[in-house]
Formats: sequence, C-alpha cells, structure tokens
Amino acid sequence: MNTEQAMARLTEVFRNVFDDDDIVLTAETSAKDIEDWDSLEHINLIAAVEKEFKMRFTVKEVSGMKNVGEMAQIVCERAKK
Repeated sequence: MNTEQAMARLTEVFRNVFDDDDIVLTAETSAKDIEDWDSLEHINLIAAVEKEFKMRFTVKEVSGMKNVGEMAQIVCERAKK
C-alpha cells in the first residue's frame, strides 16, 4: 500500500466518523482543521482507522501523531509487515 491509497481509505474513514462527505484530507490535516475533531471523536477515529486497516496503534503512536500524514505513514509501514 502506498501513501495515496492509504489517504484515500483514510478520507472515507474520516468522512464516516465525522459524518461529513466534504472532508478532503491532506498530509497536513490535523484536529484543528476539522470542527468536530475533539478528544472523544479522536478515540472513535482511531478505533475506526484500526478497524479499516485491521491493525492496532500503540499508545506511543497515537500520542505522537501530529497530522493525518503521520497516520498514513504508520498505516503504510504496517502494511509492509
């Protein structure tokens, strides 16, 4: 899986979690860019991403992610294993 494929799948997950079909993700997208992205929705988002990609993030990964690009990078790295 490459970054473009991961971003396309992440976009669908974000649209579902935030119930907003207008969301367009970039590598720089962060919580400040999406109005409803608060701490509770962050938990829902992480769970939805884990389900979509059939993987689990570590606590360190979740706490270290600064933007969607970093999330996509972790997903891609995991897909190689």
